[in-house]
Amino acid sequence: MKEQIEKKVTELKPEIIESMKKFISIDSVNPRAGGPGEKEIAEFLGNLIKNWGFDEIKRYDAPDNAVPYGFRPNIIAIYKGLEGKRTIWIVTHMDKVPAGDLSLWDNDPFTPVEKDGKIYGRGSEDNGASLIASLYGVKTIIGLGITPKDNIGIALVSDEETGSDYGIKYLIKQGIFGKNDLFIVPDSGEPDGSFIEIAEKSIMWLKITTKGKQAHASRPDIALNAHRYGMKFAIFLDEYLHNKYNAENNIFDYPKSSFEPTKKLSNVENINTIPGTDILFFDCRILPEYNIEEIFENIKKLADDFSKKHNIKIDIERLQFEQAAPPTNENSEIVIKLKNAIKEMRNIEPRVGGIGGGTCAALIRKEGLPAAVWATIDETAHQPNEYVKIENLINDTKVYAYLIANS
Repeated sequence: MKEQIEKKVTELKPEIIESMKKFISIDSVNPRAGGPGEKEIAEFLGNLIKNWGFDEIKRYDAPDNAVPYGFRPNIIAIYKGLEGKRTIWIVTHMDKVPAGDLSLWDNDPFTPVEKDGKIYGRGSEDNGASLIASLYGVKTIIGLGITPKDNIGIALVSDEETGSDYGIKYLIKQGIFGKNDLFIVPDSGEPDGSFIEIAEKSIMWLKITTKGKQAHASRPDIALNAHRYGMKFAIFLDEYLHNKYNAENNIFDYPKSSFEPTKKLSNVENINTIPGTDILFFDCRILPEYNIEEIFENIKKLADDFSKKHNIKIDIERLQFEQAAPPTNENSEIVIKLKNAIKEMRNIEPRVGGIGGGTCAALIRKEGLPAAVWATIDETAHQPNEYVKIENLINDTKVYAYLIANS
């Protein structure tokens, strides 16, 4: 079996690389981050796999008025098993994050460049490599004439980068998944392919708006500088949260909760104006043992008290807000299957643990379903000059093929 898979994937290697490059070349930046969305990339992927031998390929378009075409596409592809009593799913996402500062890129982010055994471009590691590898894992098995016991499901979803309302959440609401199904979400990992994620932290994104009084910069006596008070509150909140919620959980590589001030909106266009409004954002990744609803209510109280003290107004809005689900058991069937495939095809003894980043697995676990997260990555996601190593792309394809064949 191992030799058959290795030979077949090697035969498919040029096609895999070409499909990876095509994925990179399509701008599928999430529309809530200013991009065109996933319509074009979904059309490419649907056409790519339509003649591969899947028993069922179906689109689930989530209505969304934020895009000109009015929907966000999701693709479900099923390769039926001999028994078909349940489905083993591999879930990847089609949307990408923006390229950011183009001056930091060596090449155009949406023009794939193959160099030194790597393919560069936006979406290469997040999540294109795993998406392409999972598809070609199935194509490998179909090409070898192998039919597994269980159904194999491929879910190509939208909107993972901004909350998944139009992606995996939408599919869950459609009743796509069965109560006995198993899930792999290849959206996190380590450079040597040795890490299987079974737990995630809660996610809380906050928009903090400070409202004061605008005036000329020479008249601070008649102004309330929203920028100054916004900074003061942000520093106060940063220190308060880290001190109060300071528990540690060693299942996570970073064992603490994080509360990070990140994005800052422009407040005034000119230097000589005291701003009357100031807006900044926090990205909080919180250990599962804390109730994030209670933390949010505490933050609102702190903002109210700070507002009264300084005669200003601070509004707290939550953008992403996901309480972590219980971890997947490290002895669950899907974790054991994945471990065995990695051992067999990569000669690696995997370890399990948790991450602070959010994946579709967290939402799947909320439904009481087991999900394991694994991929081989160099952690270049969201960075300039994002890349995937061709070696990792090919080796991960072999792992998915072996797991599928033995399901």
